[in-house]
Amino acid sequence: MALKVTKVDVWAGDVIDSPGGLAEVLEQLAKGGESIDFLIARRSDKHVKVGKVFVTPVTSGKGKEAAGRAALRRATKLFTLRIEGGDKTGLGSKITRAIGNAGINAKGVSAAVIGNQFVAYISFDSEQDADKAAAALNRLKVNGAPQKRAAGRSTAKKPATKRATAGTRSRARRR
Repeated sequence: MALKVTKVDVWAGDVIDSPGGLAEVLEQLAKGGESIDFLIARRSDKHVKVGKVFVTPVTSGKGKEAAGRAALRRATKLFTLRIEGGDKTGLGSKITRAIGNAGINAKGVSAAVIGNQFVAYISFDSEQDADKAAAALNRLKVNGAPQKRAAGRSTAKKPATKRATAGTRSRARRR
């Protein structure tokens, strides 16, 4: 199976670090009709009772209004690619090597494997870096075939069986 590489918008904001704080954010998004593909939430090491939350996607007008009520904003300094495909030993190293060989440094990596599929979100410092990384990944050969190119930003809902529900920002699964 070929890799699917898509640009995605990430929404981010502060979350109250107390029991139910994250649930309040997610309840607002659900009221707006959003179904989240990926979520990262972390407690702050620098601020007491504060954490950060990152979600994607937020696509509808109603969903964007709900995100605003939850104090989330489109992260304008995160340029993120969603990479998905069949899990295979060594694929994480191939992906990160292709990005590195293109002269690009990733800002953050989150990845998960569910069954025999993986999904990774890799963010970059600029849109140009994200575009260069996407081009490098689209040239990457998996199972001897070049990747299928996915154009533009993803707005389609993914089937529940392929939806990742949590990940880690600091520890990506390495192959």
